[in-house]
Amino acid sequence: MSKVIVALSVSVDGYISGRTPEGADEFGRGLGDAGMLFDWYFNGDTPSQVFDGFKLSAPSARLFDSLAARDGAVICGRTTYQHSSSFGGGSPHPNAPLVVLSRQPLEVGPAQTLAASIEEAVEVARKLADGKNVGIMGGGAATSALAAGLVDEVVLHQIPILLGGGLRFFQELPEHVELRLIEAVPAPGVTHLHYAVIR
Repeated sequence: MSKVIVALSVSVDGYISGRTPEGADEFGRGLGDAGMLFDWYFNGDTPSQVFDGFKLSAPSARLFDSLAARDGAVICGRTTYQHSSSFGGGSPHPNAPLVVLSRQPLEVGPAQTLAASIEEAVEVARKLADGKNVGIMGGGAATSALAAGLVDEVVLHQIPILLGGGLRFFQELPEHVELRLIEAVPAPGVTHLHYAVIR
């Protein structure tokens, strides 16, 4: 059965991107000074079976590929979309189309779909996923989906660093969201924490 899964690389203090360099534009800044949040994609000898060019440690590759292979569509919010240079008009996932969540008008590429609410984004993504899972990127989209009760699992790829500033993943929620740990996978440069959302 298709699941909605939030999966993010995050610092120990809860940031998913770092500070914007002084004088830089707000959007198109990428990860700011937090590029190390994704070093684990390239710190091993095991090629990803899903993402070309990724060489992960063996424990990271096992978990990452098992999740990535089941993704049928990806949702991201407007901020993530614009900070990531619109993903070049495509998707961050090689085999899963992108749905962009924005309550404001936004021009998207021909291979991308725009949705005005998280409920619409998940509905559209489920259709595109054709029975596979839906992945959610970005703190805003993840928070909206959690608040709406639409998330089945949360995966935190926790990097052992305190960034001390930037964009936080953990935004304000209307109530507590309880999680149950499915597995914790220690790996070089990252600990993968895989949770089920308790409803």
